[in-house]
Amino acid sequence: MGRSSSPPRQEDNSKNNTINNNDQGLYSIRDRFILKRNSGHTRGRTKQSSLLDRHLVRSRHRFNRKGLLLCPFRGIYLFYFVVIFSVSAFAVASMVMQGSITRMVFRQGGERGWRRSTREGMRFGGSLKFSPVGISRRLAQGGGLDRVRSTDRIGIRGPRLALILGNMKEDPESLMLVTMVKSLQRLGYVFKIYALEHGKAHSIWEESISKKISFLGPAEFGHVDWSLFEGVVACSLGAKEAISSLMQEPFDATPLIWIIQEDTLAKRLPVYEKMGLKHLVYNWKSAFTRANVIVFPNFMLVMLYSLLDTGNFHVIPGSPVDVWGAESYSMTHAKPQLREDNGFSMDDMVVVVVGSSLFYDELSWDYAFAMRTIAPLLMRYARANNAEGSFKFIFLSGNSTDGDNDALQQVASRLRLTQGSVRHFGFDGDANGVLLMADIVLYGSSQEEQGFPPLIIRAMAFGIPVITPDFPILKKYVVDGVDVVFFQKHQPGDLLRVFALFISNGRVSSFAQTVASSGRLLAKNILASECITGYASLLENLLNFPSDVLLPASVSELLQGSWEWNLFRKEMEHGNVNVNVSGDFNVVYLLEEEFTKHVTGMPKKGNKIQNQDILTEQDLNTMAEIENFENYERLGNEEVNERMERIPGVWTKIYRNARKSDKLKVEENGRNEGELERTGQSVCIYEIYSGAGAWPFLHHGSMYRGLSLSRRAMRLRSDDVDAVGRLPILNVSYYRDLLCEVGGMFSIANKVETVHKRPWIGFQSWRAAGRKVSLSTQAEKVIEEKLQENQGDVMYFWACLEVDGGRAATTDAPTFWSMCDMLNGGHCRTAFENAFGKMYALPSDMEALPPMPNDEGHWSALHSWVMPTTSFLEFVMFSRMFVDSLHGLHINSSVCLLGSSDLEKKHCYCRVLELLINVWAYHTGRRMLYIEPHSGLLEEQHPVVQRKAFMWAKYFNFTLLKGMDEDLAEASEDDDRPMKMWLWPLTGEVDWQGIHEMEREYKYRLKMVKKRRNKEKKLEKLRNGYKGKPLGL
Repeated sequence: MGRSSSPPRQEDNSKNNTINNNDQGLYSIRDRFILKRNSGHTRGRTKQSSLLDRHLVRSRHRFNRKGLLLCPFRGIYLFYFVVIFSVSAFAVASMVMQGSITRMVFRQGGERGWRRSTREGMRFGGSLKFSPVGISRRLAQGGGLDRVRSTDRIGIRGPRLALILGNMKEDPESLMLVTMVKSLQRLGYVFKIYALEHGKAHSIWEESISKKISFLGPAEFGHVDWSLFEGVVACSLGAKEAISSLMQEPFDATPLIWIIQEDTLAKRLPVYEKMGLKHLVYNWKSAFTRANVIVFPNFMLVMLYSLLDTGNFHVIPGSPVDVWGAESYSMTHAKPQLREDNGFSMDDMVVVVVGSSLFYDELSWDYAFAMRTIAPLLMRYARANNAEGSFKFIFLSGNSTDGDNDALQQVASRLRLTQGSVRHFGFDGDANGVLLMADIVLYGSSQEEQGFPPLIIRAMAFGIPVITPDFPILKKYVVDGVDVVFFQKHQPGDLLRVFALFISNGRVSSFAQTVASSGRLLAKNILASECITGYASLLENLLNFPSDVLLPASVSELLQGSWEWNLFRKEMEHGNVNVNVSGDFNVVYLLEEEFTKHVTGMPKKGNKIQNQDILTEQDLNTMAEIENFENYERLGNEEVNERMERIPGVWTKIYRNARKSDKLKVEENGRNEGELERTGQSVCIYEIYSGAGAWPFLHHGSMYRGLSLSRRAMRLRSDDVDAVGRLPILNVSYYRDLLCEVGGMFSIANKVETVHKRPWIGFQSWRAAGRKVSLSTQAEKVIEEKLQENQGDVMYFWACLEVDGGRAATTDAPTFWSMCDMLNGGHCRTAFENAFGKMYALPSDMEALPPMPNDEGHWSALHSWVMPTTSFLEFVMFSRMFVDSLHGLHINSSVCLLGSSDLEKKHCYCRVLELLINVWAYHTGRRMLYIEPHSGLLEEQHPVVQRKAFMWAKYFNFTLLKGMDEDLAEASEDDDRPMKMWLWPLTGEVDWQGIHEMEREYKYRLKMVKKRRNKEKKLEKLRNGYKGKPLGL
């Protein structure tokens, strides 16, 4: 966020004159202004006259008597010179007079705290603007999906979005969200609604958006698999607790959009700084930092939250809050009663002057500048002898303090305005009532706001005619003379001309009424279209669209240009609406109370403990006596032990017992609770996870054991396997992202006997629990029973490869390879065929894509299966060679062809490797049994008898694969690398027969060397004899 300050338009007068002679100077300037504006007032002028007046009169007489002494003009040139000089003198006098008014208001009403606010450092006439930086600038410059739409793409589902509602109230926020979500649904987005609390708008959300709404409590925050969604949209500050679950891996990569429309927290931030609650501010800032984009509906909130800005602030203008507030207020209030309560009559012409919403806390110099602009207007319509009617000017700004009103009254008296013709009302009062009882609203701010001023929208919604400067942002949305009337900024004369159009015989003219009616219709849905298209463009530029996702329709196809008022109309007509739209206070004040209760309670408790713990002299003497007694007993015990006879025993036996004790101690430490639970189990299922956010999805039981792909994300007090410690390549984030869960399998297979000693082994991704396809208790019992029967070489799996969250209902169901193409950017077959051909060194003209059946059977997904341990090692042996071949094809390519989004390109091989188990199990002749994860029912898939004609058994033969593995091991031992970055030796054991022979030969050589040395020692003893020391010497 940046601030820019434009230079002042004019130089100020001397400060000394302003301070010391302010009253005198103001009267003198006022008199001069009246003289130049209206010569008819010369006769009634008081005898006070300034030196400047006398100097001008004396100069004019010189011109008449002696000709031009100071200027050589004559005739018609002299007339032009006099006219130009008079106009210039009038302009200078007006500027000086308006500057005096500015200083008066500025000193009286705005000097209390403006220097400590966001306006510090701004010069008079400057502007405060939000300059997009970071992601906000990238979003503004982004090209959307135009380039992606031009490429071929296979999509099977719409992009999924999670919407977290802080509340379900019937308020403007719900109206905006419902309108936005319905429009995005028309573009193809699929929404899943999560609500933190129930509300009156629940039926509206169910009928218009989603029939199934999930309610989240503190216990459910960590049990939602956010990786299912392309993005998460959080609404209101109340969603902060739910956002905490998105701050941990693996959900920290999920795009998060946080929409904030409340100013509750912004008002508390200065209080936190004053109280020194840095930890509370840091807590909110960390939550703001997690969001990829913080979206505000106007630029004022951006300024208020600037303390928490980390470069991710973004503004999408548009909210029905002002129209909602105006209509709700109009239902319960009437203009005649409001005027009577505030001391105005219906015959008064009430003109409300409003300014920039950036200066909301006091009567600032923004309003002082407004007085500079409307000074001629005040002097014409607010005088006592005005024949056009009784005009009342109200300045709506800041807070209702005596200083602000006194400043205006002092200016009014010096301008000789009618008593009570100028009044001040603050925003801490009934601001809606002030606007409703107005006949004309004048926007007199000098600030060229970046967004449409909300005060103008609210005034238009009340049906009040509006006069405003011709700012570019206003010209973009309203039509001059139709919805509002513009006047040229910094041109008081033009303001007089425009104001006269709204007045007719002391009443609002018919033209003004027409403008007000048109403005009210426009304000109803103003900025609605821009708000909807803004969010659609934001999603296009921010989200990652995977290969299997259908791209949303273009933003240009959006035809929605209005809010969904019809959904809330019934409640608004009956008055069942939430008029208070200030937002959710609970989370802000609850968190504030949590952080402050320890701070306020600490000093008292600390003083009490400190007084109790002061040691007296008697306490010190008692402690000295206890220490002396303990030392006396210890020395006595040592002397007794030294005099006792001890039998040391045989040294070899003592050494053996010590080693045995140490070994037992290590085994006892290693056999923790989890290991003891798994004793006697025939299978162990390793649950692969990569972050603390996945912990709630892991199982606790004798059948399961965690497998962490990150050391810092391992669960505490558990016996989870450290995959990085077993396979060092996983410590490199690049390879860990490429291999994903398969990297964890490689770590288990690396010296498997040291971690797994059971006949069956299984794996399950943490995502299976998030997708509700993990094994139930009933299914676990079925698997245990079947494994006890020992049915041979079988693979059990329970997570299926599905389309759009379920099996295709049409007869034209996708095949295995077509689904693989959908998940890998349309290049799965090509990549698999090239990698398979490179792995077996097949000719380029030979088919290298293993055939897969087109039946309706299930295929395994999410690495969720169980098989014999020996089969698992064979699969790992095949997978390591395949991954190495696939990596060899992409090692020289800077772009991953197996993904279309940045996230897919980061995890390039993951989706192909997830399906590799199906190709290997099918062509090796393993039985593939699908177990329904909830009921436990078993069903064989792709029977072996039916696939014998399609199997490529010769390529998947164990003898062939073992020979290939040994050839790679031999090349690795000889340092014969096929490429510089050779992946295969880094993914597991390097084992072949030659290595075993070399190890046996090395051990044999060590044995022969030891034998030779012993023989040489014996010969030396025989040759030289044994020479011992004589006894007694």
